[in-house]
Amino acid sequence: MKNRLLSICLILFITGCGTSGAPSASRSYNGSASVGDFLTIDLDSSSQTLSYRNLSNGDQGTIPYEVNRDGTYTLSDPTGNLTAAYEIPQYALLIQANKAGPSHDQPALITAVQTGNISLATWARHDYNYMQFRTSSGGIEVGSVSIDSQGDVSVTGYWPYGSIGQTAFNVGSFPGSSFQQDPSGTFLRLPDQNGTYDYIFGTANGVFAVDTPNGAIFGFKKAAVKNFSTAYAGIYKSIYYQKTGANTDANNMEIGTASLGKATLIVSASGQATVQDANGSVILTATLQPIADVPYLYGSGELQDPCYGVFTFRFTTANAQQDVFLTFMDRSVMFSSFTATLPWGTGNTYSYLYGVGLK
Repeated sequence: MKNRLLSICLILFITGCGTSGAPSASRSYNGSASVGDFLTIDLDSSSQTLSYRNLSNGDQGTIPYEVNRDGTYTLSDPTGNLTAAYEIPQYALLIQANKAGPSHDQPALITAVQTGNISLATWARHDYNYMQFRTSSGGIEVGSVSIDSQGDVSVTGYWPYGSIGQTAFNVGSFPGSSFQQDPSGTFLRLPDQNGTYDYIFGTANGVFAVDTPNGAIFGFKKAAVKNFSTAYAGIYKSIYYQKTGANTDANNMEIGTASLGKATLIVSASGQATVQDANGSVILTATLQPIADVPYLYGSGELQDPCYGVFTFRFTTANAQQDVFLTFMDRSVMFSSFTATLPWGTGNTYSYLYGVGLK
């Protein structure tokens, strides 16, 4: 339960990182891979190099990159690990990783935010919406996190995959007293029972992230109202992770076809969201509704918070059901989708997709 709750906290991440004026040539980020790796990253635009250290699996390196015409980066990693990226300087950085995780062989989405001095008090007395990104157990979760004045965390969430023999909804809490400040002052550690660590990082003005061996959780500060705002409309450049034909075997190992890609997310002023891959093919489309207005999640549903600022869409046919979620803050969006074969039950396949977009 602790790991799930920590994974849930991981989603608080991409808010208000921007700064005014010209960006510095040298920029530092903390990030989490959706497979459960914590990374520190330094990017130098004058030498066009990206240096990283993976504190979870020990990988590190300095990689040259080229800037493409569309503003994305192509990374020339001799190991074939980090291959593409997109950055809004001193705000956020997205990276495709092909060899992440403890076995150095799993594709994952790395989401990073500008490094800054933080402590547990940075996030106290704030409420966030979160998305959890994993490469197993159905891939996604969405919900609400509240952090009180002592740093204690309360969570309510929806986990679509949990509908099989478990529960799709969860409510829980854990104390913040176990967090340990790293000497750098830029992230916190929380020891796990198996000798590993969860890493807590973010920004002083709204982002709270937790990296665990189970995946990455990122969250945005809650919106003041439930309704869609035209300020969310626009064109976002995105990196996404997708797994199709997935299933979980008797050893609790998830199989399926995983892939990473660059995409464009177009959000209209009326709340229509469309994700197109690099070839222009539509891979996701949805008409957004506030979670607060969806009774199967909130109200008569079991989600105990209306999650102002999170929007959803459900599409059901005779053979499948798809749940889509988006949440916005400033110049960023997180999106996720889970599709189950119907009738939903043990042994049936499912697919999921998640990503982050910046504009």
